[in-house]
Amino acid sequence: MKRYILSILLFIPLALSAQDGRFEKANNHYINGEFEEAISSYNEILQTGMESGNLYYNLGNAYYKNGELANAILNYERALLLKPHDKDIQYNLELAYSQTADKIEDVGEIFITKWITSFRNKATSDFWAYVGIGCFILTLIGAAFFIYSRSVVLKKIGFYFGIIFLIHVIVTLSFAYKQRDKLINRDHAIVFSPTVTVKSSPDESGTEIFILHEGTKIKILSTLGSWKEIEMGNGNIGWIKEEAITII
Repeated sequence: MKRYILSILLFIPLALSAQDGRFEKANNHYINGEFEEAISSYNEILQTGMESGNLYYNLGNAYYKNGELANAILNYERALLLKPHDKDIQYNLELAYSQTADKIEDVGEIFITKWITSFRNKATSDFWAYVGIGCFILTLIGAAFFIYSRSVVLKKIGFYFGIIFLIHVIVTLSFAYKQRDKLINRDHAIVFSPTVTVKSSPDESGTEIFILHEGTKIKILSTLGSWKEIEMGNGNIGWIKEEAITII
């Protein structure tokens, strides 16, 4: 029942939106098929400084229904940054990408790296930070048993208990850092020009390497003036004018 582009989270409220009629107004526009009005209303909420995975998701759906694929992808990606574990966002994003012109195969990751990334994305940075703090407290409890207990058995239990949860502290806090870093240092973007030529150097006279189309996701490696050095999922690298892309 969830696997539809229409399955927006209309009845899952944003923080404080229960008292904010603007979100309800935007949802009503969407329900009535008034997608341009819904887009305008959702963007008005964003302009107030309020953001949420649900808000970006709903906005992405409104753009999708209005035929604006690049904007839909952009907002799905922003929603996924805030809710990396959300299956509905992931499904709609994959659906939108399937309709883009560029079919780029990502460079394969080794299984363990892919599994760790998938596991880390099951929760937000705040969640992993809270888990890390909890594990740190348990580590201190284990250390207390090891230091103050007179029983050899309890000392051993405290030692191994503390080591296990210290490892959990390191892992969960590294997960929290990675998730937070994705939100702060946004180095991915979406192509917004119908077609754009990627150059071998940051210059109009540079050799044309390949062409990208609207809706394609790229990674930004560096900036030189109005040019961005980019990398594709398949490992191809080149330069592109910054006005052709929008940062996720």
